[in-house]
Amino acid sequence: MQILKASKPTGGMEKMTLFSSKEYQPLTESLAVTLAVKMRIFSENAVLSCSEIGDGNLNLVFRVTDTVTRQGIIIKQALPYAKVVGESWPLTLKRAKIEADALKIFGKIAPEYVPVVHFTDDVFAITVMDDLSHLSIARTGLIRGEKYPLLSKHLGEYLAKTLFFTSDFGVNQSEKKELQRQFINPELCKITEDLIFTDPFIDSPTNSFEPELRSAVESIWKDAELIFHVALLKKSFLTEGEALLHGDLHTGSVFANATETKVIDPEFAFYGPGGFDIGQVFANLLFQALANEEKIHEIQEHLETFWNVFVDQYSELWNTENQEPLSYAPGFFDAVIQKFFQDALGFAGCELIRRTIGLAHVADLDSIQDIDKRLLVKRKTIDLGKLLIKSKKEIHSIDDFIKVVVQTLV
Repeated sequence: MQILKASKPTGGMEKMTLFSSKEYQPLTESLAVTLAVKMRIFSENAVLSCSEIGDGNLNLVFRVTDTVTRQGIIIKQALPYAKVVGESWPLTLKRAKIEADALKIFGKIAPEYVPVVHFTDDVFAITVMDDLSHLSIARTGLIRGEKYPLLSKHLGEYLAKTLFFTSDFGVNQSEKKELQRQFINPELCKITEDLIFTDPFIDSPTNSFEPELRSAVESIWKDAELIFHVALLKKSFLTEGEALLHGDLHTGSVFANATETKVIDPEFAFYGPGGFDIGQVFANLLFQALANEEKIHEIQEHLETFWNVFVDQYSELWNTENQEPLSYAPGFFDAVIQKFFQDALGFAGCELIRRTIGLAHVADLDSIQDIDKRLLVKRKTIDLGKLLIKSKKEIHSIDDFIKVVVQTLV
């Protein structure tokens, strides 16, 4: 941990030179404190402490805190490679700008659900934002048994607003096309294309699963009907620019407590099919129900609330803020919503499978200590994923969806 005293404020920070070097270098705790001092956010003579807190796959994350007031900021820096793999997997630093720009746009649309961005630097791939340490990472909290009664309501509102106000319905077509150009994100989209839509469905060296699951995994690779539907979902991801997506909206990208929810880490943001973000939320809530059958009713309520709030909020925006002259066409709204729903089911199925047998797993499943139970849960997860992918058009409502989930779990 690094500790340093803040300097007296002397003006703005818009044109601040971070360090003597003008070339990218990874931050250390010492450099993170130096940056915090130069930003002059903290009061004169504040004693600042810094610790590296990042445990993600791609980035460095530091928390800088006033040791007296406990006021803090988060400094996030992109690395030029995937942290989870190492320097053998290079990554563009542009993703830091993508993330910061997405946070700013989502923050204007849904400020109650997005942390404030205080400062960015494109050369050093740095974003400085609100410290959310008074909240818990939702995945970690759910695993610990914490209750987030408003989580699903907040996520439904967040997605209704962000998906609507970045679509052709919420902004004029010229503005939307400018945003599409701003959020071309090929490197990180390629990660999604490979890890969600390709590698789990072939015998890829990136896949990772228990040997006992080999037969279940090979059944996926041999299932021609399943592969056909996954190929259609991948095509949708590749070609449909419906709205600006978060692109990685799992419960590890959400901070929450009993009354507050914040969505972070949109470095995978790009213009894609709206059902993708919705499906990510579906799947990452389902992991908790799959891992803990006693939570099925709690997760069922979250799923129902999330979807119903999303539809209600999107409907209200559709009726009051719509910029598409033909939006009044009978049945048009219902068709849009149904496409979101069916796409989301398919994308959720892909997420369930890839988090079970692909490169990046989830703690919800992997933290199950009893090996027999863990294998059983993972087989159920695979079965549910396959069912959602292949039967998405036969599941017409959230009630139908819940029935499918319950039947899989029993």
